[in-house]
Amino acid sequence: MTVMDDWVTAACAELGLDPAQVPVPTVLDLARDVAHQVLRPGAPVTAYLLGLAVGRGADPAATAARLADLAGTWPVELGRDRTAE
Repeated sequence: MTVMDDWVTAACAELGLDPAQVPVPTVLDLARDVAHQVLRPGAPVTAYLLGLAVGRGADPAATAARLADLAGTWPVELGRDRTAE
């Protein structure tokens, strides 16, 4: 087991969730795509949004793919952190 596996197992136990239902690679890939193509702080927020959608019945893989596609087409000028200007 990895530290990630240990963490997911412990967090799931705390929340009463089944760790087998946590698509860790899908969430990590989505977070990477958003962090690199939109903005870094968008990664955890997007992961949270994915969780909300899945909690309401959305398919995790399909929803993550839609969000990754959105991040992939995000205009570079909109992805810049304007607070640094």
